[in-house]
Amino acid sequence: MRARDLMSAPVVTVTPGTTAKHAAELLAEKGFTALPVVDEDDRLIGIVTEADLIRNRFPHDMRSGPDHEARPRPGLTVAEVMTSPATGMSTGADAADVGRALLDGRIRAMPIVDGSRVVGILTRGDFVRAFARSDEAIAADVRHHLAIYGGPGRWTVEARDGVVRIGDAYDNDTDRHVARLLAEAVPGVVEAKVTYQEDER
Repeated sequence: MRARDLMSAPVVTVTPGTTAKHAAELLAEKGFTALPVVDEDDRLIGIVTEADLIRNRFPHDMRSGPDHEARPRPGLTVAEVMTSPATGMSTGADAADVGRALLDGRIRAMPIVDGSRVVGILTRGDFVRAFARSDEAIAADVRHHLAIYGGPGRWTVEARDGVVRIGDAYDNDTDRHVARLLAEAVPGVVEAKVTYQEDER
């Protein structure tokens, strides 16, 4: 599965001149956790997150005692609060690599780029939604892909907890390899196993 199979597109972006207030409104309205920051040519130059936007936004509550810490003035524009430079991954990146980058980097969103132009975004939520797909929907998608490749009567498909079992009516190692790759490109598939149906009798 590739980043393009899971990413959200078109992506909502902001520019460095966007106000921090408007960026916060977009995050709240859309339910996002981050927004890519782009220049006039839609090239990725940064990212602004929920954490960036709330930093230094809340005044000290005097009921907690005196505040001896000098607090910086909160940034008014995206340029003042964003993280830059930002990392992006290509549309053809393996979804597993994007997932590892999100977890290892402790980040919630990864901009997806074509060259340096932002074309989508992939979040932890996108992975959760793919994982949460019903087995019926997963099996239907796998059947659709396999029908295009080898005909509708050739394959049997069962899915359980994201694990797909495919039976092949013909004994061809190359076709079974292709069938496994096609199945594993379907969102929600955790693993695909393909066997010659004769083996199961």
